[in-house]
Amino acid sequence: MERIELSYPATEKLSHKALAGVVGSGDLEAMFIPHKEKTLAVIIKTSVDGSKTRWENLFKRFALLHSLPMGKLEINDFASTPGVAKLRIEQVFEEANHEK
Repeated sequence: MERIELSYPATEKLSHKALAGVVGSGDLEAMFIPHKEKTLAVIIKTSVDGSKTRWENLFKRFALLHSLPMGKLEINDFASTPGVAKLRIEQVFEEANHEK
């Protein structure tokens, strides 16, 4: 079990908390909480030790394609593939952007 903390500059304002996914075999859950600081704080708890570089590369690529939201993103990972991780992150940000 490994805990990884990352931080990125962020500009997009999202107004709602959101949750996407369920921790299970080969999946992950992502929880987003918005705040007003211009950073995206990412906390990852993963069952895959030594995966920090993979997560850094995933967020580096994600930031090239999307503006990052201001807030805190907590990820509980159970050996998901990079494709599943990207999908869950996109889903949680989309849900946080919807009007309630």
